[in-house]
Amino acid sequence: QVQLVESGGGLLQAGGSLRLSCAASGSSFSLYAMGWYRQAPGKQRVLVASITSGGTTNYADSVKGRFTISRDNAKNTVYLQMNSLKVEDTTVYYCKASTTTYVTYWGQGTQVTVSS
Repeated sequence: QVQLVESGGGLLQAGGSLRLSCAASGSSFSLYAMGWYRQAPGKQRVLVASITSGGTTNYADSVKGRFTISRDNAKNTVYLQMNSLKVEDTTVYYCKASTTTYVTYWGQGTQVTVSS
């Protein structure tokens, strides 16, 4: 069982920056593929950014050039640096871990609200 705890969400104005963190339990974090997803009310959860165990990253087109995903294996933590935030980035952000046996775990979510 892997527990994921997100933090860093909040309320800010458009154009601002925020960094989300997701801390994972256990000793195999470095082997996991990690991802950040977001889900608006009544909509499906969609990928924002992902990072493999080897450090390869992938981004949704809507956040390319604005968001950066990174990981610190020594701290069992994955980050999402969000710059130039837009009102449409407002939603709940979730962290996901995918193990080497393809088991997935989700965090509880953190709210990001961007005002105009």
